[in-house]
Amino acid sequence: MTTQFFPKLSKNYIEILDDDEYYDITIEVGKDPDVKVFRGHMIILCYRSPYLRTLTSNKKNNELAHLTFPDISPDIFHSILTYIYGGIISLDDQDLTVILDVLVAAAKFHLQELLDFLQKYLIENKAEVMEQQFELTYQTSLLSNSLAELQQFCTDYMAKSPEKIFKSLSLNSLPEKSLITLIKRDDLKMDEVKIWDYVLKWGLARNPTINSDPSNWSEDDLNTMKATLQNCFPFVRFFGLSSKDFLRQVRPYRKLLKDNLYEDILEYHLDPEIETPNNILYPRSDDLGSKLIGINIVSLVSSWIDNNTVKNKREFYLPYEFRLLLRGSRDGFTPKKFHELCDDKPNTVTFIKIKDTDEIIGGYNPSIWKESSGEYGKATDSFIFSFKSKDHFVDSAILSRVKDPDKALSHHVECGPTFDTDIFIGVEENDSSRDYNFNWCKQQRYKEKIRNTEKLFSIDDYEVFQIIKKNT
Repeated sequence: MTTQFFPKLSKNYIEILDDDEYYDITIEVGKDPDVKVFRGHMIILCYRSPYLRTLTSNKKNNELAHLTFPDISPDIFHSILTYIYGGIISLDDQDLTVILDVLVAAAKFHLQELLDFLQKYLIENKAEVMEQQFELTYQTSLLSNSLAELQQFCTDYMAKSPEKIFKSLSLNSLPEKSLITLIKRDDLKMDEVKIWDYVLKWGLARNPTINSDPSNWSEDDLNTMKATLQNCFPFVRFFGLSSKDFLRQVRPYRKLLKDNLYEDILEYHLDPEIETPNNILYPRSDDLGSKLIGINIVSLVSSWIDNNTVKNKREFYLPYEFRLLLRGSRDGFTPKKFHELCDDKPNTVTFIKIKDTDEIIGGYNPSIWKESSGEYGKATDSFIFSFKSKDHFVDSAILSRVKDPDKALSHHVECGPTFDTDIFIGVEENDSSRDYNFNWCKQQRYKEKIRNTEKLFSIDDYEVFQIIKKNT
């Protein structure tokens, strides 16, 4: 029998902070007039904080070490010491500013456990407050690469309310990396012409001496703006602009774009019958809610379902609403969760992103999924498919229609969306609550092979949608 007495142990360790005899390091924090010196114990501090261990690594034996941190207030540092010594952090009735300051200090001292906890706590309990004080939250998230979860929260909120954010933030303070992360997103809820406008404003904010009117730019001004914006251009969806917006908002800045890109866009808008260039970024889809696919793949899969050939690549065939039932990264990667969320729902499409590749595979089930001890499912119009990636799907798409409809599907308590062996998703341990670990593709019931290997693969993420005919 093992009994743990952590509360008393924690209390005693915190009491050590008041010790006047055995300390071997002093730490001065704050700026005048709010300065305080704390006494500490290197054996505790160095084992709890990799950063403090590095700072004191050159200390000589029997030498009293002294550190200074003027950028941390005494109150915040006391909270950090209480965590380091006693494993306690108190957040009751604390303002957002205080919690963010503790978070930044935790990042400074490489306190990963506390970092993870505080970011999760803020996102789950203080989301509304962070949105109200967004600039403070956002600028804090940029102070350390360790604040990835907070950065993701900020990026998600910016995608949801971009105009509000662009108007409230100083564009000059927005790092290029953050801007690109935002404009890459398929779910960015902003007209493409406004995205282009803010990209231009961001470039001008970075170069305040350059006139906003491009007709007044010198050759040096033009080259400076090209250099500033070159990494942003690939993520502006020029082919999603209206011809009017292209004429009025893009054409005046044509010298910024590479000649071949400008000519492609110009031809696209002048000739409605011209074939769209391969691998362009398609218009964003506001309501799809997918992390894996865009409107282009939705259109193609919908045309496969209805055997409808889309003659022009710029046309979209969107007769169905794609209603998200399950996302692995949100709901889990277990057969149990799949059956809980997807069983008995007809007409589903599955998309599976294979780990360590850009490849997406999936299939359409016009019937239902169900939990059983093992049986085949019949689906006359079922098909499976693969894409090399969601962005470069046009020439890489493989469609494989069912050739043995009586065995098109496999239903089992330990399997996810399984199209017999052609796409097999399951677990090996006879436990439906475990994550998928037994996945492969071996052609058998469908006409075409969708992968060049039958080796096991891991799933990076997967989504299951129910498709519903839109009202016409």
